Amino acid sequence: MKSKEIPLYKLAIGKTAMVKKIICDGYSRRRLLDLGITKNSTIKAERKSPSSNPIAYNIRGSIIALRNEEAKNIIVIPLNL
Repeated sequence: MKSKEIPLYKLAIGKTAMVKKIICDGYSRRRLLDLGITKNSTIKAERKSPSSNPIAYNIRGSIIALRNEEAKNIIVIPLNL
């Protein structure tokens, strides 16, 4: 992982990032791709649940909740917007 790359679950609330890679395969990868999480797409961390798991993300205009176990498989680069 390059220095600027972080797992999605570490993205601060209110921040936007670009997806660099998905590091899982099989059904899990297919599900993430079906949700619109593809390389070079932008994703924004919207809010956390009271227990901080799951976290709601804005992906292509839709709000999707992902558990940390799923979000750790998505590597992103935070954007300075």
